[in-house]
Amino acid sequence: MRNTQRHFVEGPNSLWHIYKTVPFWKVAKNFLVIQTARYTPFLPMKNWMYKAFLKMKIGEHSSFALMVMPDVMFPERITVGKNSVIGYNTTILAHEYLIDEYRLGDVVIGDRVMIGANTTILPGITIGNGAIVSAATLVHKDVPAGAFVGGNPMSIIFTAEQMAERQAKS
Repeated sequence: MRNTQRHFVEGPNSLWHIYKTVPFWKVAKNFLVIQTARYTPFLPMKNWMYKAFLKMKIGEHSSFALMVMPDVMFPERITVGKNSVIGYNTTILAHEYLIDEYRLGDVVIGDRVMIGANTTILPGITIGNGAIVSAATLVHKDVPAGAFVGGNPMSIIFTAEQMAERQAKS
């Protein structure tokens, strides 16, 4: 199971309780910052916006490609290490609203991580240092350091040890 905190609701589905869980003005501000940053071609400016206005923790030289969508409600729960690449149109979620509950979870992306385009990362996920996530992957469980993962459902394609062997041969 992912590392999330579960919050149960009664009555209508949990999304109807949204502004009891996060202030409207926070979501509105985050939306404007994220939409501006999604189209910003200047990586240092994009990282500065995420850190200054959304309180995301981003390591030096990490890159968010065009159209990356960080969590609009809880972006402060996202951490990206140093020198990582988040691919085009990737979505990073720190929340999920279900029928009878909503869940919140930190997303921790390590150093020197490569995340391919069109990937979705669910709340409560840790992606270890040096991992590679192939394009269009649904990251629904933790990714070990150095592993190469992909698919839907996500599976390990190569472990860190297998990746080291492959690199030694080439």
